[in-house]
Amino acid sequence: MTEHTDPRDLPETSEAPRDGYAVRKSDDDWRSELGDVEYEVTRHAATERPFTGRYWDHWERGVYDCVCCGTPLFESSTKFDAGCGWPSYFKPINGEVIEERTDRSHGMLRIEVRCKQCGAHLGHVFEDGPAPTGLRYCINSAALQFEPK
Repeated sequence: MTEHTDPRDLPETSEAPRDGYAVRKSDDDWRSELGDVEYEVTRHAATERPFTGRYWDHWERGVYDCVCCGTPLFESSTKFDAGCGWPSYFKPINGEVIEERTDRSHGMLRIEVRCKQCGAHLGHVFEDGPAPTGLRYCINSAALQFEPK
């Protein structure tokens, strides 16, 4: 398993994304551009119910982008079935697209992942994934849009 960052060493998460992202919009703009579930997941760190998102059982070849800003996040070649009901990937498209933050919500200590360009909440990363990384990026379908290749 690949050694990963201890969540206690990361900045604390908050419900709303911080200022300072390359892509910034008002809450009203995000609300008008996104569907209800997409808005709650990406802008307020909600979690969609397992086995309900459009990409949990989606295996077409392509790239999964951030639904908010279009940043390419994950390649389909890194997607695997973790059996959890959410799309799971063993690595992001590169090291520059994901921001990690400590998440202490719901009485747990986890690593939250956000889009580094717009601050959209994507999901969490866990150390129970397959080789070659040993990581499982557990991502809400509502945070993604798919680009076929």
